[in-house]
Amino acid sequence: MPEKFNAIDLFAGCGGLTDGFMQTGQYNTLAAVDWELPTVLTLRERLKSRWKYLQADKKVIHFDIQRTDELLNGFEDPYFGSSEGLIKLAGDKNTDIIVGGPPCQAYSIAGRVRDKNGMQDDYRNYLFESYVKVVDHFKPKSFVFENVEGILSAKPGNIAITDRIRESFEKIGYKITSDLRENALFDLSYYGIPQRRKRVIIYGVSIDKNDPNKIEAFYSLMKSKKHRQPATVKEAFENLPKIYPTQNAGNPKVSHEVYINGTSLPSNHEPRFHSLRDIKIFETLASDIESKTFRYADTQSLINLYEEATGNKSKFHKYHVIRTDKPSNTIPAHLYKDGLRHIHPDPKQARSITVREAARIQTFDDEYLFLGSRGDQYKMIGNAVPPKFAKIIAETICTIEN
Repeated sequence: MPEKFNAIDLFAGCGGLTDGFMQTGQYNTLAAVDWELPTVLTLRERLKSRWKYLQADKKVIHFDIQRTDELLNGFEDPYFGSSEGLIKLAGDKNTDIIVGGPPCQAYSIAGRVRDKNGMQDDYRNYLFESYVKVVDHFKPKSFVFENVEGILSAKPGNIAITDRIRESFEKIGYKITSDLRENALFDLSYYGIPQRRKRVIIYGVSIDKNDPNKIEAFYSLMKSKKHRQPATVKEAFENLPKIYPTQNAGNPKVSHEVYINGTSLPSNHEPRFHSLRDIKIFETLASDIESKTFRYADTQSLINLYEEATGNKSKFHKYHVIRTDKPSNTIPAHLYKDGLRHIHPDPKQARSITVREAARIQTFDDEYLFLGSRGDQYKMIGNAVPPKFAKIIAETICTIEN
């Protein structure tokens, strides 16, 4: 085993995978790539402030991975700027592992339901091909490919996307598990992540450079780390300043204010604006759970509440209160649009969760600074791999490589 594994992170986002791998002390990040500027700036800041990378601005590349040849060899672009490319960044160091997760929207079940053509025509179905090209160039010993549960049932062009992925990796000399649903699907709440978040982790190995039996060893060891009980939200919300509705809640710009009483204010813990109507609904729903009345414990009662409060009809319920005694529902990228399905459990606060609370549920530490607009911040957190789970993956790989 090398002193440290050299890693490249593709579709890196704000850096959940990279941060978890770095936390083990066993990995060196050669480069990371993402095409959204707020996530790039966030990961650069994290590499500088937490991991003391002096060349973070070079190592985290802002670019479209579909332009793979330019990504590898360098580019100058009026929008993305310039980079010497992955090949020069890696230099003479062997790339031991490539990690990343292509955008999941085309594979998500919710996305396919909303799209009139079931995401059949979405170009993101095939972004994995760019991932494969980078793996093919660097020939790492192994890779980690993360995605949503929906990837197991996605069939663009009436061909299972998992079959396409498997065949693409086999062509370049890599093997993955034969049963992804049985082996590669994880409920992260059983790994210390306080939310119901199911994710597929495809661990692939080079047939030439690695023992294919390490695939079975990887999944066996990962399953052995599963907890008996899921994690709950209680600890994630502890020691955060409370945020209450203002006394003049009719203010068109401010509906809540942070109450600091001997506690410091972590970054990204600012409240959203909520209307008086929504504040009342949030208080009603959170009180219903706190008092154990449970008048709104079923879907129909929530639909009725929405119709009574807004005058609009809906086939789906809009509201969900996070409970401290259970895992949260999944933190999604959609959180940037509204927080109705992620209502704070304290009825006195009567609001949706902040960026910092979403980050805590995703196991980012409080020193992790998220940049960009608040919408950008919610989106990148929802898209991220929880660092705590990424660390478990990284430790597992270290163990089987020893």
